[in-house]
Parts: sequence; C-alpha cells; structure tokens
Amino acid sequence: MVLGPLGWLVPSEIHPMEIRSAGQSINVSVNMFFTFVIGQLFLSMLCHMKFGLFFFFGGWVLLMTLFVYFFVPETRNVPIEEMNRVWKAHWFWGKYIPDDAVGLSHKSSGHDA
Repeated sequence: MVLGPLGWLVPSEIHPMEIRSAGQSINVSVNMFFTFVIGQLFLSMLCHMKFGLFFFFGGWVLLMTLFVYFFVPETRNVPIEEMNRVWKAHWFWGKYIPDDAVGLSHKSSGHDA
C-alpha cells in the first residue's frame, strides 16, 4: 500500500468548493513544513537510531494505515458538493458536521423560504 499520495489526494477531495483553495493551500504548507523537518532530522536520527529508524518509520506507516482504514470514508463516485453528507454519515466524523451543513436542520422556525 502506498500512502504518499493520500496527503495530496484526500484534502483535495474533502473540502467544499467554497473553501477548497484555502484548505489545499494549508495542506501544502503543512506538508512542506513537515517534509523540511524530516529532512533536517533524518541524518541525526539515522546516526542515533541506526536500523531502528526503519522501525520508527514503519510504525508511522502502520499508524497511518490504521487511521486511513478506520477514519477516512470512501469517496468514490461522490461529487464534491455531496462530501458533507459522506462525513456526516461517518461513525466518528459525523458528530463534528453540523446538521445545517447537509440540509438536516431539525429546527423549524415556522417560515418557509
């Protein structure tokens, strides 16, 4: 399993159109920052951890795989406009998506717009 492209692919698909460019720019900035940090620390970690560095990064791959399996919903054939519904239906992320973001508002003001 290759997890590298997920850092670019998933954020480009999950943000609503209104904030997609801002969300993707934040994603790119964070990705480049951590790439820089890893690049600066890699040689020092290699000198101190030797072969343990393989287990260090292998552990991160395991954690990422588990995170993707349990926390990233399938978005195949889902239009970007419907992405809020996918997140609202997810067992974990659903509690963080407000009902009005997916048109499920339970409050009735008595006025029909």
